[in-house]
Amino acid sequence: MSARLLYVMDPMCSWCWGFSPVAQALFEQAQAAGVQVHLVMGGLRTGNSAALEPSTRRYILEHWQAVADATGQPFQFDGALPDGFIYDCEPACRAVVAARSLAPECAWALVKLIQQAFYTQGRDVTQTSVLVELAEQAGLSRIDFAAAFDSAEQQAATAADFTWVQDLGIAGFPTLLAERNGQLALLTNGYQPIDQLSDLLGRWLERAASA
Repeated sequence: MSARLLYVMDPMCSWCWGFSPVAQALFEQAQAAGVQVHLVMGGLRTGNSAALEPSTRRYILEHWQAVADATGQPFQFDGALPDGFIYDCEPACRAVVAARSLAPECAWALVKLIQQAFYTQGRDVTQTSVLVELAEQAGLSRIDFAAAFDSAEQQAATAADFTWVQDLGIAGFPTLLAERNGQLALLTNGYQPIDQLSDLLGRWLERAASA
């Protein structure tokens, strides 16, 4: 019997930042039962080459406020999304995919560092230099990470994540799937508090253990 959790998310998705403490608790619950977690990058906003329009910036910041109100996660609003900022999630997603290929145990740590840098420190996590710095903080070699991040292999792997998510019809993040023997079960599509999801995951883990 093979079982794992698939967490479909994007480091630059505000609801995924809001869900981060819940995800952490669920991962610990799964790993305590011997079930590993696999991160899949969703590609919330990719391929953008134009700076945010003022109206789009206002809309996004209103969305951030709603996430903060619903989840209690901290956001830095002063100076967020400055003039000229290009909201392209591909580099941050590729950073996590590269980390996943080098040291899977460091990938979730990198996700959290990217989220904290973007949402609470106002840093531009679309920049390679920032991502390399955060990868080193997550426990990865700067040289190895930079080489993987720039490689055609990891660019293709990131695109493959995006395609898998689209083909499965997942339209929103965070999405948490439980996989047993190749069969997928949806635990959540969208933010939910820990008490509801912990019970749901617990029941699935019990069934997986007895299968």
